[in-house]
Amino acid sequence: MTKKLLAMIAVAALATGATTSSASATNAGASAKLPPKGARAVVEVSPNPTAKRGEKLTITGHCGGGTGLKAVIGGIQDKSILEEVRILDDNPKRFKATATLRSTIGNGVGPIFVNCGGEMGVTLLVTHV
Repeated sequence: MTKKLLAMIAVAALATGATTSSASATNAGASAKLPPKGARAVVEVSPNPTAKRGEKLTITGHCGGGTGLKAVIGGIQDKSILEEVRILDDNPKRFKATATLRSTIGNGVGPIFVNCGGEMGVTLLVTHV
């Protein structure tokens, strides 16, 4: 299970970097590369950075070719930073979910992953509590 999670993190991290690079390249007029298959979902968290423990977060994005939002995961392994995760709209073109920041969270940075049925996405949530 740990190897699979680490592989998902690596793919998602590559996708995040590739998405940023491709956006910059497109703006510069150069040919842009797409993120690798399996890592094309895009995710955003609001508010980010967050300022309060127990704060309600909104997770939005698109599935980049995936079938629809299946899961939202915050943190790594047993160190979850989210609770009460609710998928409000699983639309692959514009999904929406909510979650609450765990009350035991401290200052730092943690990953927020989305599983979009064939495509993964990741962003980082910064906490200042």
